[in-house]
Amino acid sequence: MKCFGFFKDNSKTNKEKAAPSPPKTPPRSTTSSSNQVSKSSSSLASPRGISDLYKEKENSLRVFPLSELRTATNNFHRLLKIGEGGFGSVYKGSIQPANGQGDPIIVAIKRLNKNGYQGHKQWHAEVQFLGVVNHPNLVKLLGYCSVDGERGIQRLLVYEFMPNKSLEDHLFGKALPSLPWKTRLQIMLGAAQGLAYLHEGLEVQVIYRDFKASNVLLDEDFKPKLSDFGLAREGPTGDRTHVSTAVVGTYGYAAPEYVESGRLNVKIDTWSFGVVLYEILTGRRSLDRNRPAEEQKLLDWVKKYPADGKRFGMIIDPPLRNQCPLDAARKIARLADSCLNKNPKDRPTMSQIIEGIREAIEDSEGQNPEASGSNLVDSNRPFNQTGVTRSPRRVTAHQLPRPTANVNGVS
Repeated sequence: MKCFGFFKDNSKTNKEKAAPSPPKTPPRSTTSSSNQVSKSSSSLASPRGISDLYKEKENSLRVFPLSELRTATNNFHRLLKIGEGGFGSVYKGSIQPANGQGDPIIVAIKRLNKNGYQGHKQWHAEVQFLGVVNHPNLVKLLGYCSVDGERGIQRLLVYEFMPNKSLEDHLFGKALPSLPWKTRLQIMLGAAQGLAYLHEGLEVQVIYRDFKASNVLLDEDFKPKLSDFGLAREGPTGDRTHVSTAVVGTYGYAAPEYVESGRLNVKIDTWSFGVVLYEILTGRRSLDRNRPAEEQKLLDWVKKYPADGKRFGMIIDPPLRNQCPLDAARKIARLADSCLNKNPKDRPTMSQIIEGIREAIEDSEGQNPEASGSNLVDSNRPFNQTGVTRSPRRVTAHQLPRPTANVNGVS
């Protein structure tokens, strides 16, 4: 899936000097207008930003010499490459513990492309955001490397290694077995908990801005962890409802109001989450040019099979049929519809989404596939609505507009 609309910035990379640590972010402006109320002992302190919080924790990250990371990856050997994205390649490597004692640690090392200021900016965002956050459902950053030399800039990040690859690999890859229904729900529950922490659990609100299946990594127990914070952004503060930015992200996951206006708040993450809910339900990508024209855009296709309709079961991923309780599947579809509400204010919070997924998990755990087959999705019999509770009219997924001039690179 292609990324689009990267920042346009005229800053010159030759002004950047050798940096053994992330460049310091300029402090927030404290200039006040002439009529600003003077401070008093009762006034509230200004909220701290990510750069302020990072200063308290930056010493917890290791600063790796480039030579050590070359050794760890056998000079970035192609056979050790485990992933590649818009911002660089990822290699599996082995490093020594910080104290030099004990067994080597298996890690993932991202080496950013040498694309000047933009690559540096994404690297800097990852270091600062991942240097601050701490949650079981967010990938852990162990350290970084920053070198400016005659051969250009080198920006690297060292993460904990996630052996079960990504949710995308399991949903759409042919080399891995299909994920069971309950596992898919547990993964989405963990992902929602990670987003809830970003939205609600920090001193500063964080908008992830790039939620998609490929950024949900899985550990040895298939526990999900969100990765790739290069596009993360601080949310609005005070009485502001949004922040305005250049439009960046992945086509097929970006909320329509953000693509149209560049206005950013946490509800764009909610939209993206709704897209991925339909991906785990259908086993289809949000955008797939290899399918018939009427089925290429997932959100357009699922509108033809409403959650309470008789034909709803036809959209269920075939490997899930005969193991997926129909009531639970309908519940996930309704939850996805609420996330995809055209009006951002009407979309649920991540805390509400967590509760919705937990209810679907409870419904699934209450079903015995062998004893309760009459309530399972089955492609070999007609679908009915027996026992389905009534719900509000399904909110149809809003069709994303075609990219405009400020969303470059989207096919």
